[in-house]
Amino acid sequence: MAGHVLLIEDEPNIIEAIRFILSRDGWQVDTHSNGVDAVDIVRTKVPDVLILDVMLPGRSGYDILRDLREAPETAGLPVLMLTARGQSKDRELAERAGVNCFMTKPFSNSEVLNAVRSLVPHE
Repeated sequence: MAGHVLLIEDEPNIIEAIRFILSRDGWQVDTHSNGVDAVDIVRTKVPDVLILDVMLPGRSGYDILRDLREAPETAGLPVLMLTARGQSKDRELAERAGVNCFMTKPFSNSEVLNAVRSLVPHE
């Protein structure tokens, strides 16, 4: 059932935690840590699910998500967005950019796992 997740996050502790949670559940997890070339990395890696941090070095997750939604090959990619700021305006920005799921930090292991599982189309 599990597939391929690309995690774009710059916080080492969060990277390790999410990689551990998802790998233990059978997911292949690739990671990337900056926003500058994130769109190119997504196109190269072709994940089943993208986990995208809002605040990244070089470029915001909102801008990255808008670019992904505008490109036909990534327009339908399931995206879980993570942010340390959980105000309603942040959620609204993410929804306008086309996010599938929005999660604030800190989060529980089960929240991440359930969110990723829910984003993968079932065969």
